[in-house]
Amino acid sequence: MLFDHCAVCRQCCTIEEGYPPLEITLTAREEKRFGSLCIKTDCTNLGPQGCTLGDEKPFSCSLYPLSYDPESDGFSFDRDCPLKETYFAQLDDPESDASRHLSEMSGQIEKLKKTDPKFLFTNRSVDVDYFDLEELPSYKR
Repeated sequence: MLFDHCAVCRQCCTIEEGYPPLEITLTAREEKRFGSLCIKTDCTNLGPQGCTLGDEKPFSCSLYPLSYDPESDGFSFDRDCPLKETYFAQLDDPESDASRHLSEMSGQIEKLKKTDPKFLFTNRSVDVDYFDLEELPSYKR
């Protein structure tokens, strides 16, 4: 499984010394549930096997290492994520983990366009400020 590596890497849930804290962007629904989530050093929801929130983790965390740009209706990828080469290569296979992830995230984004478009713009702004983004190769939604 592509994302099994994440529990070992943990890079996206850890802030290196000298970097500012990362305020996790939450949808309106998630704000009601979590209030706010901020990673100062290690995410408080990071356990030995990865995220302890499982399927209940914030959408912005599920979206990572992707970033959605509501202005271009396209995706970028965090260059610093060690899964980049594998993720890009898997996009050629519609049955791959990367293709399934992209498809699932695209579906959720379509819903958020209608229910919480502000989140999409806020999340993109945070991603642009915090991550080194590279445009995702062409894909079919």
